[in-house]
Amino acid sequence: MKQFRNYIDGRFVDSDRHFDDLNPVDGSVIARVHEADRAMVDSAIAAGRRAVNGPWGKMSVEGRAKILYRIADEMERRFDDFLDAEMSDTGKPHAMASTIDVPRGAANFRVFADILKTAPLEAYRTDLADGAHAINYTVRKPLGVVGIISPWNLPLLLLTWKVAPALACGNAVVAKPSEETPATATLLAEVMDTVGVPAGVFNLVHGFGPESAGEFITTSADIDAITFTGESRTGSAIMRAAADHVKPISFELGGKNAAIVFADCDFDKTIEGMMRAVFLNSGQVCLCSERVFVERPIYERFVAAMAERMSSMKLGWPGDKASNMGPLISSEHRDKVLGYFELARAEGATFVAGGRVPKFNDARDQGFWVEPTLITGLSDQARCMREEIFGPICHVTPFDGESEAIARANDTRYGLAATIWTTNVHRAHRVAESMKVGLAWVNSWFLRDLRTPFGGSGLSGIGREGGMHSMNFYSELTNVCVRVEGGAA
Repeated sequence: MKQFRNYIDGRFVDSDRHFDDLNPVDGSVIARVHEADRAMVDSAIAAGRRAVNGPWGKMSVEGRAKILYRIADEMERRFDDFLDAEMSDTGKPHAMASTIDVPRGAANFRVFADILKTAPLEAYRTDLADGAHAINYTVRKPLGVVGIISPWNLPLLLLTWKVAPALACGNAVVAKPSEETPATATLLAEVMDTVGVPAGVFNLVHGFGPESAGEFITTSADIDAITFTGESRTGSAIMRAAADHVKPISFELGGKNAAIVFADCDFDKTIEGMMRAVFLNSGQVCLCSERVFVERPIYERFVAAMAERMSSMKLGWPGDKASNMGPLISSEHRDKVLGYFELARAEGATFVAGGRVPKFNDARDQGFWVEPTLITGLSDQARCMREEIFGPICHVTPFDGESEAIARANDTRYGLAATIWTTNVHRAHRVAESMKVGLAWVNSWFLRDLRTPFGGSGLSGIGREGGMHSMNFYSELTNVCVRVEGGAA
């Protein structure tokens, strides 16, 4: 039985409390996970403080960048280990894990190292009335010890998305991965150990939220900032905990994202893009499109084409390179998604495709699978149109004009992402800028430049990550103002 241990102050640490890590494909136990208690979390925070106050916090940008490059190199050397861990923990297909999760996880360390090396700092000269002048310049310093709580849907990608810029800026981190997906985080700790990241810089604690590692991190007065990706309700609880100590927070939360498909779209490319936007990672991506608005002249054709494509999806073992959809993460999450299927039926939805638990007649029947699902017929005010489901389902509905589509897409308490499909360049810009979201795609989805701002508004989060937005969140910026007296005439 594999053991996933905590990593604190440069050492792997056992615990007396354990929980099982399950493979969602067949429900089998992958490993025993050592749950951190409060004393372990406190020890990790103290180790981080020593690292920030020591050589790590004072290390040059170039020195830290070299270490981040070494982390990326070692992750790539252990690519197959990370790939196996990602597939075992999440059940996602090889095609996704091998092209998105693991490569992007390694790339995050290189990208943020490069961004910091070229990050600008402000400097201004102010001439004064008495002939003197003032020079103002900005100094970038570490925040301190950052608490990182990352989700289960893209566990390696989203953990490194936070760890990399935090370390680049000279911080130490105490990271808690989701209890559902501890494997790749433990491998990352092994990488940190192998490449010689100084003790206390990267600390990993396993556990849950309430009365466990998550709560111990978020309620600690000695944590200097908190960054969290996950569901909106958990974000609200973390915000309340952080408020007691008035510390910076960065939240990327849920979404009830809209897609708008105009009749003049490139139809085949739109279907291809929307299959990905709805069903990537079994719909377990905060950016997935659950509400699809299609202009009426192509509505029937669109629904039929989506249903036809869905019928050919292969729900298979992760290692089967022909598989293009995996299971949901847990039995609890499957029950939640199935509960929304039943709610949709009660609200009057028509199930065009899917809506059931597939039958395999093999070990997968012990896993956490649901069929890809397409529904129609609900009003915009139905609960299934207002609440995030986070599964392989979308609702498709017709619209009759641009202004109607914009109003209906924006009618949500979430504000994360939207995708617009049209060949009219004027409409593309006009509609994209009208979306009340942090990220609007045109004729694409899940296409990212890591230098650009990422995040949402409303129930979708607070703040932005990516590029200089991450650098500034993970830094304490100090303005130095020097008065320079005027010289002799």
